[in-house]
Amino acid sequence: MSLLPVLSAVEIAADRVLLRKARATDRDGLIELQTDPQVWTHIAAPRTREDAEQRLDRIGGPVNTTATPGHFIVADKITDTMLGTFEIKRRPADWPGHVVDGGGELELGYLMRRETWGAGLAFEAATAALRATAAELPDQPVLIATRTANKRSLDLAARLGFETVSTFEWFDTDQTLLLASLHSFKV
Repeated sequence: MSLLPVLSAVEIAADRVLLRKARATDRDGLIELQTDPQVWTHIAAPRTREDAEQRLDRIGGPVNTTATPGHFIVADKITDTMLGTFEIKRRPADWPGHVVDGGGELELGYLMRRETWGAGLAFEAATAALRATAAELPDQPVLIATRTANKRSLDLAARLGFETVSTFEWFDTDQTLLLASLHSFKV
C-alpha cells in the first residue's frame, strides 16, 4: 500500500454536483452502476445484480465503498441522487502505465450512471476534485488510464487538459495513458 498522500477532503461541492461519502441510500444506485452493461462497455463485464449485492454486503454496505480517502459518490447537488462514483487514488506500482519510476502517481477514475452522460457532470465533478487535490497536495503527475476504444473518456480527458503519453495492453485490450500536472488545476 502506498504511503504517498492522497486527497483528504470528504466533501467537494461544484455548481451542480456534490462529491461526498456514500450513504446507505446509495445502495440501489451503486448496484445499478455495477450492473449496467453500457456503463461497463469499456471496462469489463458488468456484475450480476446478485454479485453486486453480495459485494456490497461483504464490505459492510454502501458506506464502505467510499471509506478510502479520495473515493466519492457523485450526487446531484439539489436532490442528493447518486449519479456516479469518483476516485483520485494512487496507481499501484504493479499495474502497467506509469510516468515515474516506481509508480504511485495520482490517478483519476470515475463511473457515471448512463442517464448523466453528455450533461457535463463528469467534467464538473472531475474539475472540482482536481482543484481540491491541487489545493491540498504538491504538484505532481495525474494520470487517466482508459481503453483506447473509449472515445467518451478520451474526450473528457482532453477537455480536462490531459494529454496522451503512451498506450499499452492490459486485460487483452489497448489502453491509453493520459497525463496532466496537478498544478494546472490550481485556482
